Amino acid sequence: QVQLVESGGGLVQAGGSLRLSCAASGRTLYIMAWFRQAPGKERELVGVINWSGGSTDYAGSVKGRFTISRDNAKNTVYLQMNSLKPEDTAVYYCAGSNSYGSRRPADFGSWGQGTQVTVSS
Repeated sequence: QVQLVESGGGLVQAGGSLRLSCAASGRTLYIMAWFRQAPGKERELVGVINWSGGSTDYAGSVKGRFTISRDNAKNTVYLQMNSLKPEDTAVYYCAGSNSYGSRRPADFGSWGQGTQVTVSS
């Protein structure tokens, strides 16, 4: 059983930065990702990273502003968010999978409880 715990959310002004962390306990998951869900919207993939960190992918809306990384020694995944916009406001979830090519929420079997990110204009 893998447990994921997110931290680092909060309130920030537009243009500011936040770094989210996701600490995993239990076995290490091959693919780790960050999703977000705004009120009334579907959960969407923000960024995904493979075991080595050599392969990453991002939603078009965050590319160039957000960076996903992982420290396997600490079993932790990070999401550095820069140049934040009000439309980035959402609950951000960490998720893990051992299935190659995982991208959809249904592909991920392990989830954190979520952390709120609010960007004021």
